[in-house]
Amino acid sequence: MSTSHPLSAPSPFGRALCAMITPFTADGELDSEAAQKLAAHLVGEGCDGLVLNGTTGESPTTSDAEKTALVRAVREAVGERASIVAGVGSADTRHTVELARAAEEAGADGVLVVTPYYSRPPQAAVEAHFRRVADAVGIPLMLYDIPGRTGTRIEPETMLRLAEHPGIVAVKDCAYDLLGATKVIARTSVAYYSGSEEMNLPLYAVGGAGFVSTVANVAPRQLRAVLDAYDAGRVAEAARLNQLTAPLIELMMASGLPGTVTVKALLGGPVREPLQPAGSEATDGLRAAYEELTQS
Repeated sequence: MSTSHPLSAPSPFGRALCAMITPFTADGELDSEAAQKLAAHLVGEGCDGLVLNGTTGESPTTSDAEKTALVRAVREAVGERASIVAGVGSADTRHTVELARAAEEAGADGVLVVTPYYSRPPQAAVEAHFRRVADAVGIPLMLYDIPGRTGTRIEPETMLRLAEHPGIVAVKDCAYDLLGATKVIARTSVAYYSGSEEMNLPLYAVGGAGFVSTVANVAPRQLRAVLDAYDAGRVAEAARLNQLTAPLIELMMASGLPGTVTVKALLGGPVREPLQPAGSEATDGLRAAYEELTQS
C-alpha cells in the first residue's frame, strides 16, 4: 500500500496543523509557559505544524508584542520538530507587512495572511495586498480564504494568478467551494489546507495538503488518523474514522460558539472579551462528545 498522498500533494508546512489557542493567565495576561506546554503536547500527539495568532488564537484581542512573544516562546518549545505559521492578517496592508516581518524575525516558518476584511476590496486590490506582503518577507505565505468572515472571497482566478508568486505556497481554505479548490489544485502547486474540519477528508481526497484545525487542540491524533488511513490506501477506514470525529466537530464548530470558546471549555483557561466562556450545559455536552471520541 502507498504510504504517501496518492496525488503527491505539496505540503510545505506538513499535513496536520493545529490552529492553536493562546493561553492566558487568570488575570488575563499572555501565559507563555502554558503555550509552550500545549505546543509540545500537540507536536507529541502528531501535529506537524502549529498556526499561532489566528482567530482561534484570539488575534483580534492580542497586542502585536504578545503575538511576537508567542511565536518566540513556541519556537523555543518545539524547536525544529514542527513548522510554525504565524497569523499576521489585518485589514491594513502596511500593518500586515509589519506583523509579517516581526513574525519572521521571531522564528516563524511562514505567515498566514487573511483577506482584508470589512472594507471588501475588489479582486485586484486583494491580489495586490497579498503580493505586497509576499514581497516584504523571506518566508512563505499561506493565504486565508474565509469569505464568511471577511466578506470577500479570493476568487479562483485570483488564486491562479497569485500562485505564480514564488512566496505564495499555500491556502487555508474556508470557502466551501470544492470545485474552485479542485481547479486551483489541478493547475498550480499551491498547497490547499482545509480550514473547516468537515472538509478535511473531501479536500484531501481531491489533492489537498492536509488541514489547519481548531479541533486539533483537543483531538490531534484522531484528526491525523483520518489522513494516515487515507494515505495508506485504507479509504473505507478513513471515512469511518472521519465519521467518528463528526459529533465533536459539530459541537465545537457549528453550535453557535466560537471555536476558541469551545476549545477552552475543554482545556481550561480564560478568553478575552468580547468572547465569553461557555456555559455549563455547553461544556457538559462538549466533554461528553470528547470522551466518546477519545474512548472509541
